[in-house]
Amino acid sequence: MSGARVMESLVVDREARADAVLVRVRGDVDSITVGELHSQLTAARELAATHPARLLVIDLQPVTFFGSAGLNAIYDCREQGLAAGTSVRLVAADNEYVLRPLEVTKLDRVFEVHRTLTDALGNTDRQEREQHP
Repeated sequence: MSGARVMESLVVDREARADAVLVRVRGDVDSITVGELHSQLTAARELAATHPARLLVIDLQPVTFFGSAGLNAIYDCREQGLAAGTSVRLVAADNEYVLRPLEVTKLDRVFEVHRTLTDALGNTDRQEREQHP
């Protein structure tokens, strides 16, 4: 069947680093797989709330499908993170599967969307200087 796309399963890894809590998402995020993403984001957000950096970075570069369920999951994570004093950043600027839905919904104006993990983590020092001159 030409043009058919096989749905990939979702893999979500969570890691507490010295500079942030990192969530890496691979595969398809849709209404079937979003429960796993939501659970991992909730756990990561709670961990980030007690982390010295108060920063959660969600790496979406390896995502192969990103539906409205995924948009809702990351938006809810961001809102709850902000309420707890935690910054949420995305790594997705080179992934059209993620970037296009963010642009269409104008969520690219709400989130800090970075090209690389290094870029997302690099803003930490600048943000600290801006908050505490």
